[in-house]
Amino acid sequence: MFELHGTVTIITGAASGIGAATARRFAAAGSDLVLADHSSDGHDMDAVVADVRAAGRRVDVVEVDVRESSSVDALIATALANHGRVDTVIANAAIARIHPLVSMTEADWTETIDVDLTGVWRTFRAAVGPMREAGRGRLLATTSTVGVLESWVNHAHYSAAKAGIAGMVRTLATELGPDGITVNAIAPGIIETPQTLDPVNSLGAAGIAEVSARQAVRRIGRPEDIAAGYHFLASDDASFVTGQVLVIDGGRTQQHG
Repeated sequence: MFELHGTVTIITGAASGIGAATARRFAAAGSDLVLADHSSDGHDMDAVVADVRAAGRRVDVVEVDVRESSSVDALIATALANHGRVDTVIANAAIARIHPLVSMTEADWTETIDVDLTGVWRTFRAAVGPMREAGRGRLLATTSTVGVLESWVNHAHYSAAKAGIAGMVRTLATELGPDGITVNAIAPGIIETPQTLDPVNSLGAAGIAEVSARQAVRRIGRPEDIAAGYHFLASDDASFVTGQVLVIDGGRTQQHG
């Protein structure tokens, strides 16, 4: 297992799904954590915190709205005040709502772009200062195969946001490399998360079963599959990896090729 002892990791969208699985894996690898979500209350976050503490790691929980720069700035300030450092930031907060183009309002478009794309930019911008001072850092984001390698009907706003993350990562890798900061993203395929299980805005249980039968590995992804990728990218073993979008999709998009 890649060692993360002595590091501090911030994860947004940490209450469930990929964020929660990543928090648990990082705690097991020795990282202290600052977990952020739009609501800091609730059973899901409580369970994640309990597991992190059971692994013997320190953890803070911060309620964050990635649409507000002041909220994101406060998240980074909390990490610095309580831990004195920020080694890795995983910008994972996102929303996905079904909106055909003909009925999509400007508010619908703006909401998704603001959370899924600009929220990542706000998070990275807030974290880069302390990372530059330290001469080291890992900026990581969750994009998607949607918008990068494939389409998703009735989700043009989501696809645009996720494609934008890929472009941002490549540019920032070049910009921040001289400061010792690597910048990468993971593009998950279909992952079993609360969002994917939503039958209105995503696949639902029936859709997941159908898609699983058509996957190269005959299952959809688990949040733990993505957490493993983040674990590698945050480690010293990935110090020469930057500007990359790591696709973890069980061979889904390869079949399209």
